[in-house]
Amino acid sequence: MELTTVWFALIAVLWVGYFCLEGFDFGVGMLLPVLARDETERRVMINTIGPVWDGNEVWVLVAGGATFAAFPEWYATLFSGFYLPLLLILVALIVRGLAFEYRHKRGHDTWKGRWDLAIIWGSFVPALLWGVAFANIVAGVPIDADKEFTGTLFTLLNPYGLLGGLVTLTLFATHGAMFVALKTDGDIRHRARDLAVRIGAVAALLAVVFLVWSQLKTGTAVSAVVFVVAALALVGGLLAAMGGREGWAFVGTFVTIALAVIGLFVALFPDVMPSSTDPAYSLTTTNAAATAYTLKVMTWVAVVFTPIVLGYQAWTYWVFRRRIAVHHIPTAELAETPAS
Repeated sequence: MELTTVWFALIAVLWVGYFCLEGFDFGVGMLLPVLARDETERRVMINTIGPVWDGNEVWVLVAGGATFAAFPEWYATLFSGFYLPLLLILVALIVRGLAFEYRHKRGHDTWKGRWDLAIIWGSFVPALLWGVAFANIVAGVPIDADKEFTGTLFTLLNPYGLLGGLVTLTLFATHGAMFVALKTDGDIRHRARDLAVRIGAVAALLAVVFLVWSQLKTGTAVSAVVFVVAALALVGGLLAAMGGREGWAFVGTFVTIALAVIGLFVALFPDVMPSSTDPAYSLTTTNAAATAYTLKVMTWVAVVFTPIVLGYQAWTYWVFRRRIAVHHIPTAELAETPAS
């Protein structure tokens, strides 16, 4: 297998890891005003992702870095053409990270309420825009002979792209609700499980339409099989949630997201960014790749460090594996400093 194909597959794996792990972070953040009935339950929800959210974001940093090093032409065209939506995603992630760090610094309700809004919108915006971006990558965008994006922001806001955004939005919300049900106990656990089933039904409908549309656009026999299994995994997850089996329910949404991303990459290959202007202008794993020496060095670096990173993150999840309930949250509020 050529190293260009290997790195295309590795980048796909990095995006799978990011969407599967950061996806439930986004879901928890978006559902903060829906599931939590008081401040204690809001703290319970935030604490479920508190130890892991920043580690989950590492996946997108590595994916971006790997794309830059392995496929510089893809990186250049993607980040210049999708500049505004990617900038909005970056700002949202920064604001959300600040909210996690600063929310508990004061006990004022107004202070916490404003940071809660930052968490909600900082989760909503990436959950929507990542779907829009990936849908357009798969469908193809205007690229000229110089490998430059010739469209505008409104080019990306097409029906297929917007549907992709709604799919990721609802899937991540379902995934987040499943995670809350898995990681909490008491009333919030049962409410999260019920909400996951309701949102999941909407996500399933949207996902089936999107995946069928994707298959008709660029799909292959392999991607068709992957998409079907992804849909079955989502149905299985929802059935498990209805039966009160939160662990299997979370596995179901996890596998659904993973297979959906894999299916999109399978449908995309060997292109990395198809051109809707002329197929001859499309970026492929061949014409967008770095030199063979660069790919060889990157491969050895990945072989050494990837197991270390995966082992550390697995250890983190194992350490913080226990459920959280309202009685684990201290009742005493932080000392308030009156505004002068």
